[in-house]
Amino acid sequence: MANVLKVLPELIGYEQAFVSRIIKDMDDEKAQLFANAYRANRKDPQTILLLTLVGFLGIAGIQRFVVDQIGLGILYVLTGGICFIGTIIDLINYKNIAYEYNEKQAQQIASYVHNS
Repeated sequence: MANVLKVLPELIGYEQAFVSRIIKDMDDEKAQLFANAYRANRKDPQTILLLTLVGFLGIAGIQRFVVDQIGLGILYVLTGGICFIGTIIDLINYKNIAYEYNEKQAQQIASYVHNS
């Protein structure tokens, strides 16, 4: 049984609880493999916040490209962050944007690790 604090001590809150549930049945070797892949693929909420702030400087939507929401990113670029309203909403929800992306990444990595 792997311990999330041992393999990914930088995680906090909901993300820590979610990853803990994913790795609870993994042995230490698979948990470490998961941790290395997850650490390389996860997006830090602060990075999403900074990229969202860049949207006010004229390049709206970068945060959506970074979390693989290409269609929404293109929409933001073409509409100025949907007239800044979408960008303001993303400023409020930046943690959720990062968490949803990280959750998908964790599930994909876990399925790969379980099958290896």
